[in-house]
Amino acid sequence: MSTRSVEGQEVTWSDLRDQTAAQLSDRQAARWMIEEVSGQRQADLLTDGPGPSERARLRLAEMVRRRLEGEPLQYVLGRWAFRTLDLMVDPRVLIPRPETEQVVEIALRELDRMDARTVLDLGTGTGAIALSVAAERQQVQVWATDTQPTALDVARANLAGMGGAAATRVRVVRANWWDGLPEQLKKRIDLVVSNPPYIAAGELETLEPAVRDWEPTTALVAGETGTEAIEAILRGAPSWIRTGGAAVLEIAPHQRAQARAWAAAAGFAEVGIEADLSGRARALVARGAQ
Repeated sequence: MSTRSVEGQEVTWSDLRDQTAAQLSDRQAARWMIEEVSGQRQADLLTDGPGPSERARLRLAEMVRRRLEGEPLQYVLGRWAFRTLDLMVDPRVLIPRPETEQVVEIALRELDRMDARTVLDLGTGTGAIALSVAAERQQVQVWATDTQPTALDVARANLAGMGGAAATRVRVVRANWWDGLPEQLKKRIDLVVSNPPYIAAGELETLEPAVRDWEPTTALVAGETGTEAIEAILRGAPSWIRTGGAAVLEIAPHQRAQARAWAAAAGFAEVGIEADLSGRARALVARGAQ
């Protein structure tokens, strides 16, 4: 049933979209919010049919308020697209980014090269990497870990929402990098892939407010240098990755030399750096574990 404005005229979904776009100065964000509130695609809403209920209008107003206060659009919507997936996201987890989609692409290439069967996603957050690998490669078993129970709750919710056969091939467990992993995985992992924290503590204040003030610090900041998590993953890798296995880690561009050095010290026979879509060094690729 449609609602009416103060003047007694019916308020349509198109009206709400235009009003929201004006408030946010962002027509695309307005369209996404309208679709989230209505549960329908915009093309279906703009035809003749029931207008927004009062409840829908109140929910939209609350979303607009949150966005105007600086909360990231992804959190306001409560979900975000990542490759083939539609993931639940909220302030318990880092927002999945296009750079990480590219890391998944690199990881899939490594899986195909090795005909891998066992994959480990360290620091899974939303589960974006782990669930994408399971969804896009039917032959693999995927383990997803995080040290934060709240993040694991989100990953499990996304796993449940994924459903289907792919979901049966994903295990979500709590672990602090390698500490806490099941002993059965020792020297049996074909590929480890991770988007670990790689921001230095001193860099936090330089980040955009939408990132600094809203996203979980534990998923952003690794420590004083920003390389602590990368080092921990690479130093522990030899005990867990099978001989000939590989690692794909997302890094900051200025960390490439140090990351390469740690991978070589860990015994990987071949170490390289892959660029993201903007041409910046973004992923460490280490092959041939000893």
